[in-house]
Order: sequence, then structure tokens, then C-alpha cells
Amino acid sequence: MSPTLELSRLGVHESVEPVFPPERLVTELSDLPFDVRVIDDERIGDCDAVVTLAHREAFCDLEWVHSIQAGVDRFPEETFAERGVVLTNSTGIHDRTVGETVAGYLLAFSRRLHRYVENQADRTWERPAWDEAFTLPGSTACVVGTGTLGSGVAEVVGSLGVRTVGVRRSAEPVPGFDEVYAVEDLHEAIADADFVVITVPLTDETRGLFGPEEFAAMRDDAYVVNVARGPVVDEGALIDALERDALAGAALDVFETEPLPESSPLWGMEEVIVTPHCAAYTRDYFRDVGGIVRENVERLGSGTALYNRVV
Repeated sequence: MSPTLELSRLGVHESVEPVFPPERLVTELSDLPFDVRVIDDERIGDCDAVVTLAHREAFCDLEWVHSIQAGVDRFPEETFAERGVVLTNSTGIHDRTVGETVAGYLLAFSRRLHRYVENQADRTWERPAWDEAFTLPGSTACVVGTGTLGSGVAEVVGSLGVRTVGVRRSAEPVPGFDEVYAVEDLHEAIADADFVVITVPLTDETRGLFGPEEFAAMRDDAYVVNVARGPVVDEGALIDALERDALAGAALDVFETEPLPESSPLWGMEEVIVTPHCAAYTRDYFRDVGGIVRENVERLGSGTALYNRVV
């Protein structure tokens, strides 16, 4: 059942600004039966609930916190549970956006688009070697994590003719995947993949999931794609594998330290695509978040279980 919450003011925290203007979400939710406004850290205490990207300690005194991302590893779930703070997230809105971003990475590598962009910046007219470019049909993507993000990736890249293999806790079939492995068989699953796409949430179990042994298990002409969380990958081990040509390349949207430090060698590697943790970005992001918030306000009114409740 849904918790009994009496809401009088919902704050849209200013931390969402890097993803969308907070004012846009306020306008989107202006029809709710209580006050909705943009807040900064000093005004958190004026609210009963908040929509946010970042965590603040003051949120522990609220009734309800909604994360605009699917990941909630930055929020103190145990503390929220002890204090009766409801936590919901935005799982379900990123499947297509992240899937298309991953497809973009795969197309860039296969059609050499990233190299042409670099050449254009240098005003260099240079065609690829005869055996450098390839097409995606017939290739295999091993998607590690078959939840919302992984399923979205499988749907989009599968439509491009890519065979999709999933890795999850058990080997039970998942719609949209041609084959599924249990996580204990991870090395077997990634051994023959052209692309290894990481989409798992960051947990104690997934932290450092990809390290030296995993990269050694992959083909030396395979690409790593990480749209999960930076700490899922041992960045030093990945850099080492790339520098030794033990991998063909990588497309990375997330990193152990963000923003990625200027000193990181990843910036200068020819077969590495770096994007600033924006795989899910879309101009409709605020509308997608607003849809979940409105749905949960309605559920609060009807006493039904909240959508995407984490705590």
C-alpha cells in the first residue's frame, strides 16, 4: 500500500539544472493540487517532497524524495527507511534514449564516424584502411544487465541486426535477448562478443565487476561500452588493456571521477569515445520525469503502491 503523505509543497531542486531547466518541470507540474516551485539548499525545509538529481542531508527530514535518474546509489537508503522518507526513482524512462546512444557508439566504431569527426577538426582528408570499417549485422553485443537500460539497448541495437546476449543473476530467458547467461558465467558470455555493453546499477556486488580478469576474457578486437556507473569498471585496468591493445576500444559515458580529470589518458586515446554522463539526455527528459511524479501523486491520492518505489 501507499504511504499516507500530506503534501503541501513540492520542490524541484536546483541540482537538476545540468539535465533540464528546473522551471520547465515546475511548469509541467503546475496542475498538481499543491505548490510546486524551484528550490535551492536553503529552501529544502520549506517542502514536504523534492525532485532532485543530487542528495542533500536535509532530504532526510522530508516525506518523499524523487530521483530524476534510475540510479539511487548516492542516497542513504537505510537512513531514509529509518526516518520514514519515501524514495522513488526514474527507472523506465531511459530505455530508448540510452539504447539509441549505445547504438550511436556502435555505429561510430563500425562506420568509423568518430575518426572522421576528429579528422574534420584537423582539416584532414583521410579514408579508413580497406579492412577497418564494418557493418553491424552479424556482430554480437553482450549486454551486462537486462533491466530497463539493458532491455532498451537490446531493442535498439537488435533492430540493427546485432545479436544480443544478456547477463543477469540467473540464466532465465528475457524478452528481446537471443541468449541469457547467469552472472557467474560472465567470462563465458563476454568471450565471443564484439561489444560488451555494461548497464548494471552500482551495488556492492557490481562495484569493480569489470577488472583485469574480465578484460583478459574478452577478445582483443572487442569494444567496451559503459553506460552504467563509473565504479562498475576498474578504470586503471581498462586503461591498461587499451594501452596494450588487448581491446579494440571503448565508449564511456561514466567514470570513477566525474568530470573526467584532464590528466586522464582516456581523453587522448584514438579508439575511445568519451561522453559526459549524458547517455539518457533528451529534450523531453523533464516531461518523462514529470509523468512519474504525477502518476505517484495520483497514487498517493488513491492509496495504491507508488510507482518505482525504492524505499
